Amino acid sequence: MSYRFYGWESAVVPPVGGEYNGIDTPQKLYDILCEIWCEYTCAPRLRSKWSKENVTLGQCSITAFLVQDIFGGKVCGVLRPGGNYHCFNVIGDAVFDLTSEQFGDEKLDYSNAAEQLREEHFSKTEKRERYEYLRAQLKKYTESHF
Repeated sequence: MSYRFYGWESAVVPPVGGEYNGIDTPQKLYDILCEIWCEYTCAPRLRSKWSKENVTLGQCSITAFLVQDIFGGKVCGVLRPGGNYHCFNVIGDAVFDLTSEQFGDEKLDYSNAAEQLREEHFSKTEKRERYEYLRAQLKKYTESHF
């Protein structure tokens, strides 16, 4: 099976913990998140543009930190116009971005990205709450399906 998210081919990393039953690859996580991502988990500034056709819109940081919880590695960010960072994951030699589809045909440059810190991102209450909600929904999903 092929995916459309950036780096899907090299996203061959094992989970580092057993908290989420049934999630043994980033691709499997992506499949489940496509059912869980919603308007509430989307960044507030982008919610009016979120849709079922673009489920990855506004989901980057909370998703990247969730990937880090499950698979380890680092969360890095590409500086975007307007000063925000688009977050993605680096685990060993694997560089992948579960939310890259939100940019359509635009190709991001992942080569000179800055490491992103959880403490900095989650100092924003709304972002921490969206992350906690996404995490809880993932836990609920895995407990009922695996």
